[in-house]
Amino acid sequence: MKKIEIDTFLKFQFVSNPSFSPDGKYIAFVVSNADRAENTYKANLYVYDMAEKKVRKMTSGGDAKSYVWTNDNTLLFPAARCSEVKKKQEAGEALTSFYEISPEGGEACHAFTVPAKIIGFKALPDGRFLMTASQDNHKDTRKKSYEVFDELPFWGNGLGYTNAKRNRFAVYNRENGELSYVACDWTDCTQSSVLGDLLLYKAYPWKQNVRGLNEGIYLYNLKTGETKTLLEPDTMHTGTIELLNENEALVAAIDSDYRYTNKYNSFYKMNLADGSMNLFVPYDASIASGSVGSDARYGSGRGQKLLNGDFYFISTVDDFAWLRKLDKDGNISDSLTKGSSCDSFDVNGEHLVSCELQGTKLAELYLDGEQITHFNDFVGEEYSVVTPEAFSFTASDGYEIHGWVMKPADYEEGVSYPAIFHIHGGPRTVFSDVFHHEMQMWANAGYFVFYCNPRGSDGRGTDFGNINGIYGTVDYQNLMDFTDEVLKRYPQIDTARVGVTGGSYGGFMTNWIVGHTDRFKAAVSQRSISNWVSFEHNSDIGHTFIVNNQGANTRENVELLWKQSPLQYAPNCKTPILFIHSDEDYRCYMAEGLAMYSAVMRNGCPSRLCLFHGENHELSRGGKPENRIDRMTEILNWMDQYLK
Repeated sequence: MKKIEIDTFLKFQFVSNPSFSPDGKYIAFVVSNADRAENTYKANLYVYDMAEKKVRKMTSGGDAKSYVWTNDNTLLFPAARCSEVKKKQEAGEALTSFYEISPEGGEACHAFTVPAKIIGFKALPDGRFLMTASQDNHKDTRKKSYEVFDELPFWGNGLGYTNAKRNRFAVYNRENGELSYVACDWTDCTQSSVLGDLLLYKAYPWKQNVRGLNEGIYLYNLKTGETKTLLEPDTMHTGTIELLNENEALVAAIDSDYRYTNKYNSFYKMNLADGSMNLFVPYDASIASGSVGSDARYGSGRGQKLLNGDFYFISTVDDFAWLRKLDKDGNISDSLTKGSSCDSFDVNGEHLVSCELQGTKLAELYLDGEQITHFNDFVGEEYSVVTPEAFSFTASDGYEIHGWVMKPADYEEGVSYPAIFHIHGGPRTVFSDVFHHEMQMWANAGYFVFYCNPRGSDGRGTDFGNINGIYGTVDYQNLMDFTDEVLKRYPQIDTARVGVTGGSYGGFMTNWIVGHTDRFKAAVSQRSISNWVSFEHNSDIGHTFIVNNQGANTRENVELLWKQSPLQYAPNCKTPILFIHSDEDYRCYMAEGLAMYSAVMRNGCPSRLCLFHGENHELSRGGKPENRIDRMTEILNWMDQYLK
């Protein structure tokens, strides 16, 4: 069997975003792959023919990253294939061209060009399209020589500078080319649901001030253009929305002040006449999204759907992301999918198609539970894929902790091996038994690899997941207890050759660990946080995240934030530590990594910082192929240097 190397991910085919055609004859989906030569990712459309039970490739240009089915059973996708349009876009003109292709084959033909930068779109029942347009309200006054900030937040991870930019909903009529906007220039629109002539949407109207955390909910009549406010912004925390009928909507929301508890949403019903909300079904898990971590996926897809009064949604439960159904009577089903992580899905009443990571198999499509695509079967057939060994134990705080251990791919009894402890981000995410390329690569390089879901992780309810204001306490102890348990269960691990790494929250925890213990012989801190006081004011989510994760802000209790900051304990660090950061990571800004690096360097501690240009918080999962390779090379070299 071949070893899984750093660059093996270049061979993966990333399947995502399945959906049934309106007539139910086809399933469309996207397949993406890393292109090292061009240092980017290519994506093409495919269809699965329900009658012939065959997969057919629809495009080959590598530019079909998103699509919708039209009411006429054709596929519509945005692409810049015209040289004239490309020149105008490069010159700063807001244009988006759409192409159309039949699922039965043929060439994609130009359908229309919208006079706006379109970042999202869906077909409406009347043949028009609901577009999400990115609008720059300061476009005519911007200068290349400097940026102007006059609102908060002013940047976004993966988005760049966002000051005065808004995502607006608009209705496009392809018959006459008319684009009519739903809300004003300064309204930021986020979610939508359509039923007949009704458009229910979430939005936050703001101009040159501070954007709050909670959007308002509005009802727009697609026929008359009238808008009604159902819920004012910043009055209640809400999640996903879905129109049930002409009189009510399903809304995920929190019933009380969640500010210091980090609670999950429950299901509410909203009266469309007056906006009143009534609890429908209590729920204590995520709604319409999964959080299973992996660096072996690319693309997006549907996380929720209402069909015939039943609401289908992805939810992280325990250590897995399942598809569930909330029926009209308020009953929530068990899992409708089999895999470790249902990433996206569609349902048409007769059939269910899901894009899943099942154990150590990469994402494929499953129709009614049966695998129908086989793009990545070669990985398990040709490479030394290591199956994680799961176990749970009771930590010192009385909570059950779930974890996994991967043995080295060339494992032999009686041989002593080094190990790498991997800590997930979030912290409201989970590790699972899914294929994780980086960890498979470490195992193939001769390491034990172990990881777990400590308190603060997703999938176990509010009580387990709420560590607001106590970062670095119970979660740190869980991780140390888990390390002790792994070393006890696997004596083949050399306790003198164990390293630790993690990104985002895992980077925070790596920084925290090296300031509190010398038990690890090497560390790699990635896209980390070192100082919650500065994080509040430089992260794109800082002014909102800090309160419902750290229990205070600098105006209320700066002492608490500093108490939870790894930078305070950096003078204790003796562990050789590598820092990985990106200069366009506006989630965990590079100042966090630079501060911790500077502090430990003053200790005389072996340290190194790699700052990747043009990358953001997603470097390890969606960064440019060459940068992903360089990042993994730096990490493996660092571990090898101190652990082998």
